[in-house]
Amino acid sequence: PSFAHPPRAVSALGIEPGMHIADFGAGSGAYVLALAEALLSSGTVYAIDIQKDLLRRIKNHADAKGYTNVEIIWGDLEQEGGSKLAETIDLVLISNLLFQLDDHAAVVREAARILKSGGRLAIIDWTDSFGGMGPAKDAVVTQEKAYELARSAGLIFVTECSAGAHHYGRI
Repeated sequence: PSFAHPPRAVSALGIEPGMHIADFGAGSGAYVLALAEALLSSGTVYAIDIQKDLLRRIKNHADAKGYTNVEIIWGDLEQEGGSKLAETIDLVLISNLLFQLDDHAAVVREAARILKSGGRLAIIDWTDSFGGMGPAKDAVVTQEKAYELARSAGLIFVTECSAGAHHYGRI
């Protein structure tokens, strides 16, 4: 498969029942639903996005699947405190989001702020623009840039994860 594959990527993230996970820029909710399923009805997945219509759609899909562990949060992740969460999060997922934003560092700082001690940040994004199939060439946030953003937010690189042929994954 050439595109990001949420269930496969989620299986590489070391999800354990009871975890508290934030999906920054939850979008269509593909990762939210895969994470909710991986948690086996325990823990919580916080779907955070600035687009209320997408959040409503995620809530409807989660309800239809019987996932009671999905919480919807409207927030601007480029603002300090924009996730509205405290330092209780085991994993923050930032997938296919950075290329859409102006302030990459603010979003990564917000992720670092809410991680509890030992928590992890997973960044999954496009490796290139692939002739317009992905983001515009000048909007691509490279693995190296993602590494620098995380490092400047006080996080250390742990490993890479498989995220599909056109995406990278860094934890």
